[in-house]
Amino acid sequence: MPRIKVGILLFNEVEVMDFAGPFEVFSITENEDGSGKAFEVHTVSRTKQLVSARNGLKIQPEYDFYDAPQFDILIIPGGYGAEEIEIHNQETIDWLKHRYPHVKIMASVCNGAFLLAESGLLDGKQATTHWMDIERLEKQYPKVSVVRDVKYVDAFPIITSGGISAGINMSFYIVKQTLGLKVAQITARRMEYDIDLEN
Repeated sequence: MPRIKVGILLFNEVEVMDFAGPFEVFSITENEDGSGKAFEVHTVSRTKQLVSARNGLKIQPEYDFYDAPQFDILIIPGGYGAEEIEIHNQETIDWLKHRYPHVKIMASVCNGAFLLAESGLLDGKQATTHWMDIERLEKQYPKVSVVRDVKYVDAFPIITSGGISAGINMSFYIVKQTLGLKVAQITARRMEYDIDLEN
């Protein structure tokens, strides 16, 4: 079975757990039949220059916007860099618009939802974000139906999650929807992550 390709967007001042949490979930998930890794996870940024995440962590992107492969799932994390920097970068917004028709799932973590909203991809859809940014999302993007007090919202093919650690919950949900409950449960156990995947 070919691996499902996951792309994780990186940018300066990206929140570390926003991308590292989903990276960990998808990276360690294995197929139920014992055939090995279920996902092939890659990082992508506007350029291949070293990215400086929140609090100084340095990450080397694997791909840039020009040589990135086709992804099945694209994860858009948040952080200061999403809501204050990338939201004003038309190249990033255009890249998301271009990629959207070619992915099976496009998912945001935390205020990464603002990048999807700015691109118009959340218009007419339900979505969520970090609780601190809920009112701002509602005010700035009135075409988005904002949902409060949830870990994630499935408006397939777009899934949005709440703040920071909620991206892990969302990632397990995607694993469950893609590969089934048992695989998601085994992965959560490996990570020693307490989550009710049956509801």
